[in-house]
Amino acid sequence: MRTFPLLLAAIICLFSSIQNSSAQESKLRLAVAGLDHGHVGWVFNAMNRGDYEIVGIAEPNRELAEKYAKQFGFSMDLVFDNLNDLIEKQQPEAVAAFGNTFEHLAVVEAAAPRGVHVMVEKPLAVSLDHAQQMKVLAEEHNIHLLTNYETSWYPTNHRAKELLDSGKVGNLRKVIVRDGHKGPKKIGVGPEFLSWLIDPKLNGGGALMDFGCYGANLMTWLMDGERPISVTAVTQQLQPENNPQVEDDATIIVNYPDAQVIIQASWNWPIGRKDMEVYGLTGTIYADNRNQLRIRMAEGYDGFDEQTYQLPEMEPPYPDPFMLLKAVVRNEISLPEYDLYSLENNMIVMEILQAAKESAEKGETIYF
Repeated sequence: MRTFPLLLAAIICLFSSIQNSSAQESKLRLAVAGLDHGHVGWVFNAMNRGDYEIVGIAEPNRELAEKYAKQFGFSMDLVFDNLNDLIEKQQPEAVAAFGNTFEHLAVVEAAAPRGVHVMVEKPLAVSLDHAQQMKVLAEEHNIHLLTNYETSWYPTNHRAKELLDSGKVGNLRKVIVRDGHKGPKKIGVGPEFLSWLIDPKLNGGGALMDFGCYGANLMTWLMDGERPISVTAVTQQLQPENNPQVEDDATIIVNYPDAQVIIQASWNWPIGRKDMEVYGLTGTIYADNRNQLRIRMAEGYDGFDEQTYQLPEMEPPYPDPFMLLKAVVRNEISLPEYDLYSLENNMIVMEILQAAKESAEKGETIYF
């Protein structure tokens, strides 16, 4: 009489084991390259969520690795001195780069020939030359090369594009994008992060690279990949005591045949900000922050009707870079052309940033 319950229990146990095994296999095998980027906590904070598994961490600084191992509870057995050894032994599907920007090229050089996909933190590279080398490798070896920006997750930015594309405010004429904070030292970033943020070789510049990339990325997306006709930039060093080798304030004017973007990138804002204004012929869209959006429709000379919206977060995988990385790698989604994460978008971003640096150095407009 007890045979059936025992058999049923065995079947349930086996089914549960198969489910757990399937769930384990469905996780993205993810490697982390570098730990000296201040945003690396993102990948560790979400590592127990279930959609990816960190199979290795490439970090030669053992002291830094031990600090994060203690903070986030991972084993030092996961830590490798270099990315090549990690990839050969652990066979990840993708690499998330959290080192300095100069190392992005080396990450792609290690990963691409082995068919391993890559996601880097913004910007794509320190220079257009590095970006072009990365693009060649990615295309030659057929890997995805994504660039992650915080503003890519903002529902306000996505709603702004939807409204613009629908004709709600008329044809696009001007965009103003403001990004930045008080400065890396003033906001208290960690020493390993600060050391390369203010290094012109490892960061490619200062505030121009760190925050100018946001506006170039968003405008390229809003313009559906149209390349500009010229770039004019002015940079300043307003905190020489904190940022002795790099500019800490940049204003970049990017011209198109029928539109313009003004990018204000600064380590001198009194308050941290990431906001955007989109001006059409009949109205304006204000993406004030991640969730608050306003629309002003023109009435007469200086009147307007304003509506304010508090937007919910976007549906997965879009609000999360690691969910999106997995979805792209597993071919669950296909990114639209010139998507915020896409290589083609971020190659134009690098063209704009390179021209901005050249414009600021020469004191003249750079034409494409």
